[in-house]
Amino acid sequence: MRRISVLLIVVVLLLSALPTAAQKFQPKTIQFKGAPEYSDQELLVAAGLKKSTVLDFAEMKEHSQKLMDTGVFDTLNFKFDGVDLIYTLVPSTSLYSIRLENLPLVAGKELDAKLHDRFPLYHGQVPSEGGLLEGVRGALEEMLAAQGIKATVSAMPFTDPKLHKLAAMSMVITAPPVRVGPIHLEGVSADLQAKVQLVADHEAGSAFDTENSDKNLEHAFELFYADEGYAAAMAHVSRSGDPVVTADAIDLPFSATIEEGRLYKLGSIHLPPEAPVTQAEIDKAFGPHTGLAKGQTLRTTWFMIASQYKSKGYLDCTITPHPEFDEATSSVNYTVDVNPGPVYHLAFVKFENVSDELRSRMMRIWQMLPGDPFDESYVSSFIVRLQKEDPALQRTLAGVKVTYDVRADQQTHDVNCVIHFARAQQTP
Repeated sequence: MRRISVLLIVVVLLLSALPTAAQKFQPKTIQFKGAPEYSDQELLVAAGLKKSTVLDFAEMKEHSQKLMDTGVFDTLNFKFDGVDLIYTLVPSTSLYSIRLENLPLVAGKELDAKLHDRFPLYHGQVPSEGGLLEGVRGALEEMLAAQGIKATVSAMPFTDPKLHKLAAMSMVITAPPVRVGPIHLEGVSADLQAKVQLVADHEAGSAFDTENSDKNLEHAFELFYADEGYAAAMAHVSRSGDPVVTADAIDLPFSATIEEGRLYKLGSIHLPPEAPVTQAEIDKAFGPHTGLAKGQTLRTTWFMIASQYKSKGYLDCTITPHPEFDEATSSVNYTVDVNPGPVYHLAFVKFENVSDELRSRMMRIWQMLPGDPFDESYVSSFIVRLQKEDPALQRTLAGVKVTYDVRADQQTHDVNCVIHFARAQQTP
C-alpha cells in the first residue's frame, strides 16, 4: 500500500508539472488534510518543511517521502496549484503502543513526552515497521546509554495471548541479559530472616520485567509469608540504586520492605449462595480445622471452587477471597466473591492421527456434544475412561501419547477441541 502511494505521488508530479521541473516556487500556504490527529506544526517538522520555504517539485517529493517513511501513513499525495501546497494523508490503521519488556526505564507520560519532543508524530503509538519505529527504538538505546547502560534494543511484535493478534510493539534489550539484582530486605523479624533471605536469593538473577518485576517480587515474599500463616503480611518492593553493568549482564538492585503482621488461624469460608460448591463440601474438606491459615490450604480451596465453575463452562471464572481479620481470636475468615463470566460451549471435537474406525469407536463413547457447556476436566480424563470402558481400545492405545489443544473464542464463547494421538518413539 505504501509503495503504491509513492507511485501516486509521481503521477501527481507528472500531471502537475509546469514548464520546467526544476523551477522553484514559494507556496503561500502548506496544508495537510486527512490527519486531524496531527497538528500542522507536527507534520511540518516530520516532513522537514518550513513555512515560506522555496521548493521545486523534486524537493516537494522528497519531503513527501519523509512523511511516508515514518510508517504512520498508508497513502499520501500532494498537489501544488501555483498558490498552495496541499498534502492529503491517509493515516495507518495499524499503529501500536510500545511495551517496555525489560528496559530499566519508567513507562508513562514523561517518557512519551520525551519521545514526542524528538518525533512529533509519536502520539504514544508506532507502526510495526518504518522510520518512527526505528527512531523510537534508537532513542531508547540512547536514553539507556545516558544512564551508563550500553545495550542493544530490538523492536518485536507482541501478540495478545488471548486475542491471538498483534497488540503492541515490544522494546527488548537483547544483549546483554537484564536481571533482578541483589534484594535489600527491611522489616524482617530475626526468626524469619534466614528463610526470607533464601526467597530473596532465589529471586535474584531472574529475568527483569519492566512492568512486572516489582509486583512479581512482592508476590513471592507475600506467598512465603502466607504459607507460614502470616495471612496479612504485605511486601513493598521497588528498584533501588544504580544498575550494575558488566559484559555478562545488567543487574538491577531492589529493596523490599516487609510488613509481617501476625500469625492467624483459619476461621470460616463463606461462599455465594449460587456457588456449585456447597458450604458442606468446604467444611468437609477442612474438617475440624484449627490450624494456621496457610496459603497452600487456601489456594487449594480457591482452585477447587474455580474448578467446579469451569466444569460447567465458566472458563473465565475469577475467584476473589476477602479476608476479615478477628484480632481478638487471632483468626481470619474469608468471604468469597465469584465472577463466573459467560458460559463457553463446545463447538467441535476432533480426534487427530487415528483411523476412521478408531475415530468412530471413540465418538460413540464421547458424551460432551456440540452446544454443551465445555468441561476441560472431561477432556483430560476422557482417555482414561475410554480405556476402562473398552478393553480393545486399551490394547490399541498402548504406547500411544495423547495430548489435546483447546481453543476458546472470547467473542463467540465457542470452544474447539483437538485430541492428538502419537505413538511414542522407541528408545534405542
